[in-house]
Amino acid sequence: MTATASSEGGAAARGSLVLNGVTKKYGEQRAVDGISMEIAAGEFVTLLGSSGSGKTTTLNIVAGFAQADEGEVQLDGRELSGVPAHKRGVGMVFQSYALFPHMTAGENIAFPLKMRGASRGTIAEKVREALTIVRLEEYASRYPRQLSGGQQQRIALARAIVFEPRLLLMDEPLGALDKKLREVLQLEIMRIHRELGVTFVYVTHDQEEALVMSDRIAIYHDGRIEQIGKAEELYESPASLFVANFMGDSTIFRGPFHPTADGGELRWKGHDLRVSKETCARVPLQSGAAAAVVVRPERTKLRRLASGDDVSGDQNRLPGVLREVIYLGSIRKYMIELDGGEVAQARVSVAEDDSHRFATGDRVCLEWPASASRLLPDGPSDPIGDAAADLVLDAA
Repeated sequence: MTATASSEGGAAARGSLVLNGVTKKYGEQRAVDGISMEIAAGEFVTLLGSSGSGKTTTLNIVAGFAQADEGEVQLDGRELSGVPAHKRGVGMVFQSYALFPHMTAGENIAFPLKMRGASRGTIAEKVREALTIVRLEEYASRYPRQLSGGQQQRIALARAIVFEPRLLLMDEPLGALDKKLREVLQLEIMRIHRELGVTFVYVTHDQEEALVMSDRIAIYHDGRIEQIGKAEELYESPASLFVANFMGDSTIFRGPFHPTADGGELRWKGHDLRVSKETCARVPLQSGAAAAVVVRPERTKLRRLASGDDVSGDQNRLPGVLREVIYLGSIRKYMIELDGGEVAQARVSVAEDDSHRFATGDRVCLEWPASASRLLPDGPSDPIGDAAADLVLDAA
């Protein structure tokens, strides 16, 4: 097995995937609702979302385990409708490993090749190469019960790549493993992706996993893609309040807002919230319109608020009371109840933090630059935004 081979005898650059208006219904429910996206050959794309958001259904449609009611799925320009799963040139890795318990690791890996009628010599060579790729060369004769969970998952991965698919689908493959082992196998999967050059489509509900591994991430919600892009783009420039909520922690200031004439300042509950003019231009507001300002906690700072201290100035400055100090090893998380009643967060690296002199109950000032504020529409499509501030203390 080499990085230049494919299941059809072409180059590894093959594996471009196009979904156009793909819809899948179960009764009246749309499990997938008009999904469209293009995945380039050799790309690592993660489908990220909560349970029931449609990501696994999308994967099953691409794999051929389910048929779309509407839309097209194309692999390298070839329409896959009606093509059975075993003829699509697609590999699949499941969370449950799905290894045959009566077969050794080597026999499990060999199974797809035997089903394809490969010769005994070819099978032996490719099984050996697959075991080398997953770094389990000495485990070919062991049965699944003699392997750890991480080893079983690597054998399942070897079985999925042994016939050199042009596209590899992975459905929560690390979900059953502990955190330390997941982190190790994340790096292993990334290495294998680089070595093979095969297109990977990966499903997870773990945001950190998606951020670490992916070239691009598609965020799913109610059967649709809310936003697709690179990890930094999704985190720093979310297109919706749902994406901002889903991708990490945020402090959310909900309107109504009353914009100033210069477009860089919003009047909110007696305070001025400063937002970059570029951000305001992307989300033009009428006075009192529904919107939200989102601030990531690592972009904020705390300082002590003295009696009569002026909270105006070039940066955003909001007064409040420190309610919780949470030590998380590498960072400290501070929970501040602002004077308006909202709960805000600040998150500071322990190595750089001198704020531990604060105690719960202290009057403090939360600060952040205007460039760190993201102004987003606040519409009915955001199901968790209304409760975000109420839940943040419980989540901490």
